[in-house]
Amino acid sequence: MEGRGSRRLCSTAARGIRVTRVFWDTNLFVYLLEGGKFAARVRQVRSRMLERGDQLLTSALTLGELLVKPREAGEAAIRDHETTIRQIATILPFDAACAPPYAAIRADRTIKAPDAIQLACAAAAGVDLFITNDDRLSRTHVTDVKFVTSLQRAYL
Repeated sequence: MEGRGSRRLCSTAARGIRVTRVFWDTNLFVYLLEGGKFAARVRQVRSRMLERGDQLLTSALTLGELLVKPREAGEAAIRDHETTIRQIATILPFDAACAPPYAAIRADRTIKAPDAIQLACAAAAGVDLFITNDDRLSRTHVTDVKFVTSLQRAYL
């Protein structure tokens, strides 16, 4: 784990409060940072997570995808965007620990590689909740991810 989020997790856990580890698929960050018809719902979920002390996680794939648009505006925009993302979320790597869950997920050939990377990162981190706006993905069961749900059905 890196950064601020892991310190908050430790201090909250030390107080005996259960922290929910919530993984956001890329599309939720796009709505949060760039707007769109689902932006209000994402802000509502994020606000609720902050109230509860939940930890927000995503993958390095999400970070990369979110840096594509700012790249057009130059290096300063990329740094600003990356700083913002790192301040609100813990970025999980796609590393060797993700390989076994990735292989298990990709055994279902209907799941595309980028989606499998996201789910594998979440599984390797043992997240409680994976939220996506992809209804097809929201029906997927992944070992070591307690719940996979759509943005609209997220209980937060």
